[in-house]
Amino acid sequence: MDETVIRPEPSGRPDGFRNQRLCVVPRPQVEAALSRAVTRRLLVTDAGYFPTASGHRRVRARGATETIVILCVAGSGTVRLGDEEHPMTPGACVTIPAGVPHDYRASLDDPWTIWWMHVRGTDVPELTGPLLGIPRPLTRLRAVDGAVALFDELVGHLERRVSPAQLLAASGVAWHLLTRLAADSILPAEGSPLERAMRFLETRVDSNIPVAELAGMVGLSSSHLSAMFRRATGGGPGAFHTAVKMARARTLLDTTSSTVTEVAAAVGYSDPLYFSRHFRRVHGMNPTTYRAQHKG
Repeated sequence: MDETVIRPEPSGRPDGFRNQRLCVVPRPQVEAALSRAVTRRLLVTDAGYFPTASGHRRVRARGATETIVILCVAGSGTVRLGDEEHPMTPGACVTIPAGVPHDYRASLDDPWTIWWMHVRGTDVPELTGPLLGIPRPLTRLRAVDGAVALFDELVGHLERRVSPAQLLAASGVAWHLLTRLAADSILPAEGSPLERAMRFLETRVDSNIPVAELAGMVGLSSSHLSAMFRRATGGGPGAFHTAVKMARARTLLDTTSSTVTEVAAAVGYSDPLYFSRHFRRVHGMNPTTYRAQHKG
């Protein structure tokens, strides 16, 4: 594999960046873990934290053996994949598939602070692919703190004595991290039009709100708002509102003695039969059968 590493350190330290954390699993242990249950599906081979990484650069003309995930939490940099260059600023997360030529570097003027990991395993292509319709390789996270906490936990496992148990624990954290990155990157930001629309629908569970009215409230066209809902939830505003209503209906059926008619009215259905048909479509059974089930 062709790789160029460029990492001058202004402080003169030859061993990396000040306060960095760096973990590399010995390759014989990597190969052994890839033959064991669970870790053969997802294995972290390297991980770390590079704060204010002045001069940091990696060039791999033939790509890496592992898939690489980089989360920028401060500063800036760029990642080039083939002919495409992606700017990295706080909250940006990039996924570099195994075998893809790449070049990434910290900004000269405002060097990035990054958390990163290399992963291998049979499930990596699916976990780092277009989950939930998210376009890759670059995503921007709504909430960085949760992802940072998982990276910190992951690196903490690998900083201890590397053993099959620690590698297993690291795999579990990495699984959580990859799915969280996928989900969190499409959740609406606090105060955004989509978040305000969702919050409004959640507070109006007993009403039916036309899409045009909802769109006007948040300053978007009906088509634009509907597209945002589909990307974030898989369905339009109506489907989201129905899901909210059904969640409330389940709570009422499970925790109160309200009749089906009363539950229907509480979630905006004047016709209990129509409510029951909707409930059956969602749950595969009518409200009475649902209530009679033993849960927990």
